[in-house]
Amino acid sequence: MSHSRWDITDADRAQEGYQEARRAYLLGKAVRDRRTALGMTQTQLAARADMTQAAISRLEQGGATPTIPLLERLATALDSTLHLDIAPNSDLSVTFTPQAA
Repeated sequence: MSHSRWDITDADRAQEGYQEARRAYLLGKAVRDRRTALGMTQTQLAARADMTQAAISRLEQGGATPTIPLLERLATALDSTLHLDIAPNSDLSVTFTPQAA
């Protein structure tokens, strides 16, 4: 009787780490793009989202992975609806759609 075993190689770990970093970057870029489209500073967005300016900066640089409640606060602070499309082994699609006035 033989048993199969899934081995995770260093290449797999590197690819997984790259994907996580890429997704964090894409999310941060979407936040930054929407913020600048609204003419807001990081400090203004931080105040609206009940965060610090440093936390906004970290997020926009791809250095943080936000929680669902934080994503909700950001969407509200950016007067937007947040659309995330997550598919295995592909880029994350992040879109902030302005809310109708």
